[in-house]
Amino acid sequence: MSVTTMFLQLAGGMATTAEIFFLTLLFSLPLGLAISFGRMSKMGALRVISKFYISVMRGTPLMLQLIVVYFAPYYVFGIRISSGYRFTAVILAFVLNYAAYFAEIYRSGIESMPVGQYEAAKVLGYGRSQTFFKIILPQVIKRILPPVTNETITLVKDTSLAFVLAEAEMFTIAKQIAAKQTSIMPLMAAGVFYYIFNLAVAGFMEYAEKKMNYYR
Repeated sequence: MSVTTMFLQLAGGMATTAEIFFLTLLFSLPLGLAISFGRMSKMGALRVISKFYISVMRGTPLMLQLIVVYFAPYYVFGIRISSGYRFTAVILAFVLNYAAYFAEIYRSGIESMPVGQYEAAKVLGYGRSQTFFKIILPQVIKRILPPVTNETITLVKDTSLAFVLAEAEMFTIAKQIAAKQTSIMPLMAAGVFYYIFNLAVAGFMEYAEKKMNYYR
């Protein structure tokens, strides 16, 4: 196999990796915000459920969660699993897992805001939702960008766990090529791909952080 062919195959796997990455962020960020509301709710039952959910998602391996999400429809509901469900299960497991981490990041950011800002907004006639989305949330986003960046970079590397469900993302393809060629070069090339991807993610997040300097 030529080097060009190898890189083309890895690039194909990288497309799947990128798809897992972006879909996970697309759904886990808003879900994490919703869960953080439940975690801070005045309703005791909702608060306990949210706290338990976060505890389970953060306290068990993502690899195990992938397996559970994939096989649960069959073992719990008796639904036959098709091959088309594999990618859906990967996205669902990643979203549920990362939403728990983002929920705690959101919660820490929201609770760090001075109470005086809420009181000032009330005096100015802002409603609760207006206060949160127009005044509090922009400042919270600025404060949580560094930990969100860390989780986002971790997500790039965690996409390799999709191999558990035989989803052909980049690392899986790199292992297959390496085994066929009995060479470590495909794995090294995959490492370069991951590094470049993470470099781009870190650069974008740094740019976003500078743009949010207004909320210092």
